[in-house]
Amino acid sequence: MKKFINKGQHFMNGNYACVEAAILAGCRFYGGYPITPSSEILEGMSARLPEVGGHFIEMEDEIGSIAAVLGASNAGLKAMTATSGPGFSLMQEGIGLAMITETPCVIVDEMRAGPSTGIPTRVSQGDVMQGRWGTHGDVETIAYAPNSVQEMFDLTIEAFNQSENYRQPVFIMADQVVGHMSEKIVINDPDEYHVTERITRNSHDDSMTVFDYSRDFTPMFLPGKGFHGMVDSLSHDERGYPSNSPEVGDMMMGHLLGKIRNNRDKIVRYEEFMLEDADIVIVAYGILSRVAERVVTDGRKNGLKIGMFRPVTLWPFPDHEIERLSENAERIVVAEINYGQYSHPVREYSRIPVEEIHFIPAALPSPEAMLRSVLKSPEPRAIKGGVSK
Repeated sequence: MKKFINKGQHFMNGNYACVEAAILAGCRFYGGYPITPSSEILEGMSARLPEVGGHFIEMEDEIGSIAAVLGASNAGLKAMTATSGPGFSLMQEGIGLAMITETPCVIVDEMRAGPSTGIPTRVSQGDVMQGRWGTHGDVETIAYAPNSVQEMFDLTIEAFNQSENYRQPVFIMADQVVGHMSEKIVINDPDEYHVTERITRNSHDDSMTVFDYSRDFTPMFLPGKGFHGMVDSLSHDERGYPSNSPEVGDMMMGHLLGKIRNNRDKIVRYEEFMLEDADIVIVAYGILSRVAERVVTDGRKNGLKIGMFRPVTLWPFPDHEIERLSENAERIVVAEINYGQYSHPVREYSRIPVEEIHFIPAALPSPEAMLRSVLKSPEPRAIKGGVSK
């Protein structure tokens, strides 16, 4: 029986790297529905979970998938699903349920060209705002944007850890290229990885934690362990009992939002590349950040003072870092494979004007094309007839 993948160097597809990382992180349930470009994750988990004593189920659609994941998590298993833009949209009500019930799980959204069915086999970064504002009500999300197969592996483990740390769903917002490309990754001995185990309530511990900022989360109860539990989607008090009291609702929301906002510096991850003296800062994430890194390297060879800021966590947003960058740079240019999404929060926190470079979904631009766009776009470019000018 194969439990963990052998340590060492591997040449691996990004989706299968996600599968192996999930197994290592303790995932023992997968509920999902096949959808390009994430279907290899479903296929991989269907083969691997039985080998480690886990459970796999293919559901009738994405709504059923997220419901199954939340049920399995509340029954005591680390659980995940994977989808793409259309399925992510269908899951949003279930994601809101996970937020208010504080149910940990991992959701991989592998972004493809849209809207609607779009081009299922081509790259896009069009789900970025859905990863923050997709569900109704006030929530704080955690969303990672890997730019390599290695990060697909590493960030999957981190996503499971953070879902347990903060008791809520965590997103891996990969794009089609990262999920489908194969490249070398290094996997260490499983004992070298930190894996956050689920903290559960002991049946002899009857104490309740009020909704305040004194701790990040309360332990989860496991059904059948000798005491009753309440999981409710209505506004509720610290015992899980529904309440229509505004005061109780305020305490609950303070807890749900505060556990992320008060730990922002522990969660936010980013990468800086040649920013020490940069006049021009490219903000890029996911696979496009690798193109931007080449642009910076080539630009430096030609005397340009250019650098890159890469959000590894798209959400929570790196607001402090953007404010700091804008104090020294002359230009901030946000490059995305969409028609302008992450540029909005960057503009909100920048102290200087923010420019946008839009690349057409379904195509990964060359470094030469991006460099030309950076050098010739002093103002945000207009969109006419569906094509950036």
